[in-house]
Amino acid sequence: MQLTKTLGTSLIGALSGQALAQDKGTVNIAYVEWADNIASSNVLRVVLEQQGYQVETTSLSAAAMWQAVAFGDADMMTAWLPTTHAQYYSQLEDQVENLGPNFEGTRLGLVVPSYVEEVNSIEDLASHADEFEDTITGIDPGAGIMSITEQAMEAYGLDDLQLTTGSDATMTAALGSAIANQQPIVVTGWTPHWMFSRWDLKYLEDPQNAFGEAEQIDTVVREGLEDDDPEAYCIFDNFSWSPDEMGAMMLLNEQQGSDPYENAKQWVADHQALVDSWTEGCHQG
Repeated sequence: MQLTKTLGTSLIGALSGQALAQDKGTVNIAYVEWADNIASSNVLRVVLEQQGYQVETTSLSAAAMWQAVAFGDADMMTAWLPTTHAQYYSQLEDQVENLGPNFEGTRLGLVVPSYVEEVNSIEDLASHADEFEDTITGIDPGAGIMSITEQAMEAYGLDDLQLTTGSDATMTAALGSAIANQQPIVVTGWTPHWMFSRWDLKYLEDPQNAFGEAEQIDTVVREGLEDDDPEAYCIFDNFSWSPDEMGAMMLLNEQQGSDPYENAKQWVADHQALVDSWTEGCHQG
């Protein structure tokens, strides 16, 4: 069943002397458990709720996220293009609408702590595999960076290393543990990510350009959203933020015991001028 906004509106009475926003129905945002997706989905949830929407955020695998938007079961997602999500986009681009970038200047690659001085290029890994216990620590198997890493390993002849699967959380936990003990570790990495603010890390050089050029994070919505809900569509179309703005949200989420939704409320309050630019000109009626 399509998880899109419900037709019809109702006025809600005043609370504490202030009139609440009109109930505009439900919007569903699909996301994957990556730091940037968690940040954007919660910020947009708060912004849409301020405008009178009910918002459902649904955590899915990358493949399921694309299918949800393509099949109309979700209204919006963010996608790494043109490389990381290239496979999904090539299959489903005729069933979704890409509103363009909300974040520019992303990067993918293999990452090590800066104290790993003898390894500066992916090429160096072949002769240092045993120092890394023959392991590259990855994330969830459906992530685009995993298939790209497998291709990069083949291109560089890293036959002695194994790419392990897990999640963003297990990867960063392994990275943090290794750093605490000053041990070598190589992980799949991408920018934006909070780990670059917390630890001193470096990307390994990629002379064969196996991980491709810099990417962007695009806003992708289901077909028909503009007709069904022009206001929500307008907000999604206006949504855009800088590395510093996204980084501030992601760092809030890494505080022990913090709630990304509550953090998003704080972030929105601290960045109200930016948020106003997303909603400007979008109100219907």
